[in-house]
Amino acid sequence: MTHSAADVYDPVRSAGSLHLRAAHVLEGNWTGTSTVPSRGLYPHQWSWDSAFIAIGLRHVSPLRAQTELETLLGAQWGDGRIPHIVFNPSVPLDAYFPSPDFWRSSTAGRAAGAPRTVQTSGIVQPPVHALAAWLVHQADPGLSRARSFLPRVYPRLAAWHRYLLHRRDLGGGGLASVVHPWEQGMDNSPCWDAPLGRITPAPPRTFRRADLDHGSAEDRPTDLDYGRYVRLATDYRDGGYADGAGAEAGAGAGRFAVEDPAFNALLIASEHALAAIARELGAAGTARHARAERLTAALVARLWDPAEGMFFCRDVYGGGEGESGAHEAEQRSRAGDRAAEQRAQSGALEAEHRSQSDAREREQRSRSGAHGTERRSPSGALIPERSVAGLLPLILPALPRDIATTLVRTAGGPHFGLGGVARLVPSYDLTGHAFDPRRYWRGPAWFNTNWLLERGLRLHGEHGRAQELRSALLETADTSGFAEYVDPYSGEACGALGFSWTAALTLDLLHEPPGADQVVSRPGRDTFDTAQGAAPHGTPPDGTAPRGSFETGAKGGDRG
Repeated sequence: MTHSAADVYDPVRSAGSLHLRAAHVLEGNWTGTSTVPSRGLYPHQWSWDSAFIAIGLRHVSPLRAQTELETLLGAQWGDGRIPHIVFNPSVPLDAYFPSPDFWRSSTAGRAAGAPRTVQTSGIVQPPVHALAAWLVHQADPGLSRARSFLPRVYPRLAAWHRYLLHRRDLGGGGLASVVHPWEQGMDNSPCWDAPLGRITPAPPRTFRRADLDHGSAEDRPTDLDYGRYVRLATDYRDGGYADGAGAEAGAGAGRFAVEDPAFNALLIASEHALAAIARELGAAGTARHARAERLTAALVARLWDPAEGMFFCRDVYGGGEGESGAHEAEQRSRAGDRAAEQRAQSGALEAEHRSQSDAREREQRSRSGAHGTERRSPSGALIPERSVAGLLPLILPALPRDIATTLVRTAGGPHFGLGGVARLVPSYDLTGHAFDPRRYWRGPAWFNTNWLLERGLRLHGEHGRAQELRSALLETADTSGFAEYVDPYSGEACGALGFSWTAALTLDLLHEPPGADQVVSRPGRDTFDTAQGAAPHGTPPDGTAPRGSFETGAKGGDRG
């Protein structure tokens, strides 16, 4: 890496700056090969955390950002899945639950190709990784090319997407389903209450919650919810981590499958990023752009509710065919009524596959899934809960203009309070029956979802709103001590302090000059890139550039 005068700290100018403090959080949480979300509560590597962390790390050390993603991808399973936790063997087993001896990845996941040399969980998290890889490459293309970063990660990212598009299309409409609330990342969202109600919880005596050693029980998921999480994970493990029809044949498995708008929006955004990576590697990338646009159409067909003006989760195993969509919308508007009528929407999407291996896998999935489609409606039912997940498709460049406009209006309305009563957009409906401003994903505001919304607002021309949200994010990160999440009204810190993705995304916002608009020169291209004239990586708006120990990259080593 080359150096310039701007690469060196001026301790007088930089002391105490938000930029420097954010960099110090990431330095303190670095293990030698990856970054933990927080030292106490989350002592291992988490999948979507690492993607967001890499997006911020690229500004202070592109090498470390590349290493972050490479470490995660090194734990990928043979079937393509990227596990949601990669365990650090030096951490005691009782420091976190579920621990490696619960997941038993190397034995229970053998048929699915779990790695033998590292212990992981068996579930996944939202697919932000291709997007992160593309942004990391752009931070220092010379370093990336010298290390063959993209040629090494592209096949793994492509396999990850194939897994989601082929093995997880459990509803038959082209979208990926999550099979555990932890997979979507918003662990105890009220969106999961109805489908979780079908799950018999594991007895409390069968597990010990290590998360309560680091946080207040009032801020965390309840014991009842946690028991259901454990039961679902246990059944999935005992079924060999099989998906689709194979899972349904297992004891008690196959009872939870949800199509989530945020999970699928991130998959689509990452498909656009994979197209950009393909172009960088000499391919056209047009087929991936086309796939992303078809997935966007499927997202609208299956999860968009025009009456409510936002996207909703779909419970693949819930409801029945032919219920009135109008009646469902009317019932949903009654806060507290959780016995809403269910309607079904049909959406057809047949993904294109260029390679013969893709075609063979599609044929195999079709044969193995025949039994499953006989046992349930492929449409399921929308879940009548308003979550921030229903706003996040705003990050998609091919989203119809009228839907984008409606989403912005919904975000600024009474349910989410953007630019109004809420300092940051909450994780759940401010007027909802289950709203709690401090309990994890049932109301508090999170930095990663607000960061995504800020990008989506700017992408669709809402520059003023985007700038207001950006300013609120930076102020709240500063005053909260880079908190894991905050009270959406007051900005009061909740959860862990010194949280890695909060610090990383703060760095990303600081490296983007105020008012800089993002450019979309073709579908999906540069969706998350700043316009020409933005400060180069390593140079925040004040001209300082904290590298320090980040300069050399690696230096040595319950949450869903």
